Amino acid sequence: MTNIVILTGRIARDPETRETKSGTSVTGITVVTDRPARDKDGKTYKDENGYTAKDSEFHRVTCFNGLAKTVGQYCSKGQLVSVQGRLHYTQWDDQDGVKRYGCEILADKVDFLSRGNPQSGESGGESDNRDAPEID
Repeated sequence: MTNIVILTGRIARDPETRETKSGTSVTGITVVTDRPARDKDGKTYKDENGYTAKDSEFHRVTCFNGLAKTVGQYCSKGQLVSVQGRLHYTQWDDQDGVKRYGCEILADKVDFLSRGNPQSGESGGESDNRDAPEID
């Protein structure tokens, strides 16, 4: 059985990087993907400008270690990226004791498909996350 996710989309906001108590770098990004919007009959339709209407979906992506540092340094809002990784589901109790659920993509690879962060002078590239910890 396989758990593989591949997304191509734009970064919705600048990456957020932090370090765990044990020294692991963690960077979170949100990747936005679009798909044709459908009406109640399941058919696509045009927007007011004559283009096919789109529905956007926002995906939480988490990167670890070297990939986290690279994404945190070279990615920025609006950049086009391709992410390969796996789905990871979490469950927790909030402050009121209500059970909450979440889903994120744990990235193994991020390809930069458009110009990188303007301050870096980079124009793209690829990074692997082979040293990412296994999370259960």
